[in-house]
Formats: sequence, C-alpha cells, structure tokens
Amino acid sequence: MKHLSIKSLIIAVVVLVSACNNPKNNEQKEAGETIHIEHNLGVIDAPLNPEKVVVFDIGALETLTELGVTVAGAPLDNLPHHLSQLKDDENIVDVGTVKKANLEKINALNPDLIIISGRLQDSYKELSKIAPTLFIEIDRDDYMGSYKSNTLLLAELYNKEAEAQEKLDEIDQDVQKAKETVEGNANKGLVVLYNNGKFSAYGAASRFGFMHDVLGLDAAVEDLEVSTHGQRVSNEFIMNANPDYLFIIDRNMIVNKQATNKKEIENALIQKTNAYKNGKIIYLNPEIWYISQGGLTSTREMIKEILAAI
Repeated sequence: MKHLSIKSLIIAVVVLVSACNNPKNNEQKEAGETIHIEHNLGVIDAPLNPEKVVVFDIGALETLTELGVTVAGAPLDNLPHHLSQLKDDENIVDVGTVKKANLEKINALNPDLIIISGRLQDSYKELSKIAPTLFIEIDRDDYMGSYKSNTLLLAELYNKEAEAQEKLDEIDQDVQKAKETVEGNANKGLVVLYNNGKFSAYGAASRFGFMHDVLGLDAAVEDLEVSTHGQRVSNEFIMNANPDYLFIIDRNMIVNKQATNKKEIENALIQKTNAYKNGKIIYLNPEIWYISQGGLTSTREMIKEILAAI
C-alpha cells in the first residue's frame, strides 16, 4: 500500500479551543487541540504538542530530536550512535526494542501518543489500546516524498513546521549536488547485505535503493527481486555482476555489535570484481541504512556516504 501524502494524511484539525476566542491561535497551537490523521493501519486523533510521546521508529526519533523534542520512551538498546545521548537521559524510559514493545512499561508511562513503523505493525492494536498510535513508513517508490511527508507531519504535531522545512530544503540542496556529481558517471553499483556468510542483494525501489532511486547511480543488476529481505545471491552472482561500486551493509554489526572480518567478505570471487580491483568496496554504516532511514539525520548521512564513495 502506498504511503499517504501529507495532504491525505492530514484530513482535519479539530480545534477544541475556539479560534475566534483565542487571538494566539494563529501563532501557536494550544494544548487540547488534536489532528485527525489517516495512516495505513487506521485513523487516529493525535494530540498536538503531546507531552508524553513514545517513539519506536528510529527515523522519526532522530527527526524529533533534531527538532528539539524530548520523547518519554524509546527502544534504547536499538539506538544508533548519533542518538546515544538519549540513553543517558534518565527521563526517557526504555520501552522495549524496535521489534517488541514492552506493553507494561508503556502502559505505566500513560503516553499521549505512540509512533511506530513496519517492525511493530503487528502490535498496532495492542498499542492503540494504550494511546493513539501513529504508523509511519517510507514508500520505496517515493523515498523523498514520503520522508518529507513524515517529517512535516511530526513537525506539525509540535508547531515546528518552519524549522522542519528549513532542514528539508537544506537536504534537497544536498540531493541536488549529489545528483550533479553522479550524473554522467558511467560506473554502476550494487548494494548487498552480509549476514553470517550469506549475501542478499538490493536494487532500485528496495529498502536500500536510495543511491539508485534518489541519487541516480546506475545499478549493476537491473532485475533484482524487490523484497524486505532482498534477493539471496552467491559470490558467483556478485562476481558476474561485476559492479564498479560494491556497497556492503554488515548486519553482524547490528546483531553481534562486531564487524565481520573483511577477509571473510572480500573472498577470492569478490576480489575479481572491478569494485575490489579499484578499491571501491564501500562499507556503509549499518546503523544508518539498516536501523534508521527515513529521518532527517539518516537521509543526510546516506547522501554523505554515497558522495564520499564515488
């Protein structure tokens, strides 16, 4: 199902304090107002300026953090390094992992709003019994459009649209510069996820297709299966694809907190690729690409990593 645009996400703002009797209404949204949101799992009336928000989607968490919003709960064990400061905040409760919510802790927090994404969609009904639960996601056919919609929606909850738009505009400029750098580059790239001796390849319109879909880098393989887990491929497949850039996402760094020995990844067959011969095997930050994505920080960092590689 396609991600809804910001226009369709925001159906109506229900003002519980009369605008005509509140001269400050046009300047700052007041406590008690709600915003009616339709998302891909349901419909909610989310409070504006929620005091207690629990966030499981790391992209949303990094966006709110950049906008100066302090959350009440988050999956602290799954936080990437660029959000590590949140672990030291004694006011933020560890509410589980990105895949499993601690319902008891969340219920005790009595949050005003819960924000989740795909990894927790099966828990939507249970979480909705505790508080209005907003489901957000990235449309792989329109990364930039959906990430912008998510950003502006989160910003509207806290009356920070102008600040968010400024950051979006800055990233748009970064994207344009990256496109200009990539344009005319005949080299082709392939991104693979490495997991305990096995490779899965990802192409355009996939969860790791940002370099192709947004920045315009040509893909070494055009017809890869598009799925969450990618297309399982062999060392021979990668050798025959012969990418000029081979982008590696080492899942072991996420699961085991330790990088895989490069000799294990860059085996004899991988060494036959142009990427290896030209020193263009690039290890992407798995915290950004595998855990985050979709937020202001991760989008900015993905652009930087690809530009540094090419």
